Amino acid sequence: MSRRFIGLGALLALLAVAIGAFGAHALKPLLTPEAKGWYQTGVSYHMFHALGLILIGLLMQLQPQAKLKLAAYSMIIGVLLFSGSLYLMAITQMRWLGAITPLGGLAFLVGWGSLIWSQWRVEK
Repeated sequence: MSRRFIGLGALLALLAVAIGAFGAHALKPLLTPEAKGWYQTGVSYHMFHALGLILIGLLMQLQPQAKLKLAAYSMIIGVLLFSGSLYLMAITQMRWLGAITPLGGLAFLVGWGSLIWSQWRVEK
């Protein structure tokens, strides 16, 4: 399972680079300054949490525990909801998608909180 999370984290990082490049080149003339900000925020959080997923996968190899699995799934859900909603909102200008973004932020908080909990209460 840990290798899957590492691989998925690497895939998410690759996608963050590709999506960022697409936004910087293909979408640049089409996006408003506000939409560019949303898009860039989505890319930044996407990459940070892809790297977080890789870290969690590596920790799982040393300390397999359910809290790390929760952290990993929360990071994945967070990227989909948070970054995905910002990408769509920037491209479509459908502002109602911004209502989904905080759910992704909550998933990120659950992920980081689970990671903290896993390290403060290491099961031996």
